[in-house]
Order: sequence, then structure tokens, then C-alpha cells
Amino acid sequence: MTNPTRTSENPTAPGRRAGRAEWTALGVLMLPLLLVSMDVSVLYFAIPSINADLEPSGTQQLWIFDIYAFVLAGLLMTMGSLGDRIGHRRLLLIGAAAFGAASLVAAYAHSAETLIAARAVLGIGGATLMPSTMALLRTMFTDPGQRAKAIGLWSGVMTAGISLGSVMSGVLVEHFWWGSVFLVNLPAMALLLLLGPMLLPESRNPSPGRFDWLSVPLSMAAVLPVIYGLKEIPSEGWNVRYVVSITVGLLLAALFVHRQRTTASPMIDPALFRGRGFAPAVALNLVSAFGILGSAYFTTQYLQSVLGKSALESALWALLPSVPIGAAAPIATALVHKGVNRAYVVTAGFAISACGFVLLALAGTDSMWLVLVSCAVLAVGGVTVMSQIMDLAMGTAPVERVGTASSLMETGAEFGGALGMAVLGSIGTAVYRHDIPASAPAPARETLGGALAIADRLPGRTGDALATAAREAFTSGMQGAAVAGAVISAAAAAAAAVTLRRIQVK
Repeated sequence: MTNPTRTSENPTAPGRRAGRAEWTALGVLMLPLLLVSMDVSVLYFAIPSINADLEPSGTQQLWIFDIYAFVLAGLLMTMGSLGDRIGHRRLLLIGAAAFGAASLVAAYAHSAETLIAARAVLGIGGATLMPSTMALLRTMFTDPGQRAKAIGLWSGVMTAGISLGSVMSGVLVEHFWWGSVFLVNLPAMALLLLLGPMLLPESRNPSPGRFDWLSVPLSMAAVLPVIYGLKEIPSEGWNVRYVVSITVGLLLAALFVHRQRTTASPMIDPALFRGRGFAPAVALNLVSAFGILGSAYFTTQYLQSVLGKSALESALWALLPSVPIGAAAPIATALVHKGVNRAYVVTAGFAISACGFVLLALAGTDSMWLVLVSCAVLAVGGVTVMSQIMDLAMGTAPVERVGTASSLMETGAEFGGALGMAVLGSIGTAVYRHDIPASAPAPARETLGGALAIADRLPGRTGDALATAAREAFTSGMQGAAVAGAVISAAAAAAAAVTLRRIQVK
């Protein structure tokens, strides 16, 4: 039986196999993790109802949708380091209480300002939950084989949650009011607050040193401008404002790194990156997120704007590629457990992702099943990589710094996803603008959505011709971006084969 009061000062003996209590505790941890990942996309269908009820301005609508992800990304490193100091179970329970309270406020918000503030607090709660769940998982599962299985489940739940969020949003909004998309968080958080103290062990660094408060705003100032710029570039182009935002963020990131290397008690201990395997894990995890979210930028638009399906239909069809995710991580873990070198498994994962991009590059304007298959192949490759890379990072990081290590991996994934949408989105946009007829109206030459909006207002064949040309141009852009994604995934496969070949995790 797990002792709920143990800490990393008296850890479970390495290799001790977890029992029923630990697996039950893992199930409790998966519920909030699923909801945190779902909240990234849970407003997908609720926004029209929110607009009708609260009447937000255009800027307020953007903040309602984006502030959750921005706050979460900006605070991951802070919360990972804080959990190492005060205890991850304690931080998890504080975050769950905040997440539940903010969900209740958001559900019954009577103004856009209140909803924005509640979404910001949800982001703060999410930033505490994500690294804490991984840190506690690492504490509960010290046997390498069991730890790998548990991390595989963690990766699958994280990936599936983003897809499920939009579908759940559509179903709830269709039958209830928009606030219901937030109320579903309450039972899971209540269960965590009730069972967490009984089932979860405490995990913290016994000698953490002083908390570096100056690094908190510095880390946020480094992360947020870069994430913001990268997220805006796919839709707005390389506007000087976004380039400046990214540049400022990178300069502040360099200042943040300098402080971590020179201060006596850093928030992110540079020794983590000197551990063999951790730095390659962060980099490869970033590339994996690059491929998954970079491809999603096109496939979601393809289903709606090229094939003409409704948003809810698109979300339901998009669930199909999630089905094989459940088998990907366990199979990868079983291969490693049977003696297959982890480097080969990760290399195969990137190779599978490259194949998914190749399939996407073959899609035409009426290739729904080919696109869905390519999404499934990409998801399998991505989850294979992410599960093994996360296990590598958690296995090489010291137990007392596992929260910081987890937050770095997740922050890298946030950067990778934003970078994937920016780079592949820019390639697709460039091809689209090259292929769209020069005679098309200016808004039609910018985006597919703009072209379809104009086509609806044009008479008969003229509108049909513009819509057809725009769909063909978008598909060509998707093909070009897919080729780039295949090349990057293939390069990542080669890098994984070289860098991970001799790294073993105990």
C-alpha cells in the first residue's frame, strides 16, 4: 500500500512495483489531466452562444478564447519549480480547488470581463495540474516498466483530451447553455480533492533552496511574446508586430537562461540539461508537437472549408484518428520493455509521422478518408514519440526536480505546437497566395475563409469558380506544408537514432 505521506526525502525504493493503490491513484490523476487538456478546445462551439449572451467586443472574444492557453504556457515552468519546493500533491490540490472555483465563476459569468478573468484563473490552475500529475506519477511508479506504461497513458489522455474538448462542447451547447462546458469540470475536481489526500503521495525536493521570484515574471516575459507571435503568424502573416514580439521574447529568453546559469538558487537548474538524455528529450518532444499541431492547422480547415462539413460534423469525424492513439503508447512501451532500443522506437515514431505527412501530401479536394488516415498515422507516430521521450526525460531527471523537468517538457511542447502552426501555416499560406487567381478580390487572396465568404455573395458560376479555385489553392498549400513536415519528421528520425542510441534509463 502506498504511504500517502512519503516525500522524496524518503522515496519508494527504486524498482518497487506499484500495486492497486498506485494504479487507482493514477486513474484519479487522469481525470483532471483530461479536463485541463480539453479546456484548450472546449470553447470551440460555445463561442457563438457566448457572443449572443455577453456581447463581447472583438478583442474580448479573442481573449476569452486565448487567455487560457497563454497563461498556462507562461506559468508551466513556475509551477513545476514551485511544486518541487512546496510539494506536488499540495500544489495539485490547490490548483484543483482554483480550477473548480474558476469553472463555477466562468459558468455563471454575466460579463465578458468576468469570463476572461475566470479563464485566466483556469489557466493558472491548469499550469499547476499538468506538471504536478507527471511528478506524482514519477514518484508512484519507480519500476521502469510500470512507469513507462503510466506515462504512455498520460500521453494518450493529454492528446485525446484536445480532440474530445471540441466534441463535448458541441454536444453540451446543443442541449444546455454555454456555461455547461465549464460545469463538467466540477465533479472531477471534487473527486480529486476528496481522494487525493488519501491516495496520492507527497513529492518535493528536500533541499530546494530559495525560490527565485525574479525568474517568474522573466520566464513569462520570455514565453508569452514568442507564443503570441507564433500563433498569430499563420493567419495574419509575418507582420512586423509579430516578428518584433518573437524577437523580444527570444531576447528575454536569453536573459532568463543567463539568470538561471548565474544565480545561486535558479528556478530551472541548468544541471538538468547536463544529464544525459534530457536535452535531446526536450528537443525531440518539441519537434513531435511541431508535427502534430502543425498538421492540425490544415486538417481542421480542410474538413470544414474544403469538404463543407459543419463544425460539429468536422469535430466528430476528427475523433476517428484518435482511436488508434490508445494502442500506440502501450505497443511502444512493450517493445522497449522487451529489449528494443528506445532510440529505434522513437526513430520509428518519427518515421511513422513522416509517412502520415506523405499521405497528407497526396490528398486532393475530395479526399476525406485519406486525410483522416493521415491524421491517424500522424497521431500514432506522435504519441509513440511523446510517450517514450517523456519516459526518458522523467527517468533521467532527479526525483527531486521532476516537476521542473516535466514543466520544461510541456513548455517545449507548447513552443513546438506554436512553431509548427507558424512554419507549416506560413508555407501553406504562401502556396495558397501563389495559386489563387490574381484576378480574385484581395480578401480572397489572403485566406480560404475570406474567399468562401466572397464567393457566397457572388452570383452563380462566378462564385462557384472562386470557391473551387480557393479550395484547390488551399489543398495545394496543405500539400506543400505536408512535404515540409515529412522532411522535418525524417530529419528528426535521423537525429533520434543518433542521439538516443546509447542512452539507457534505469
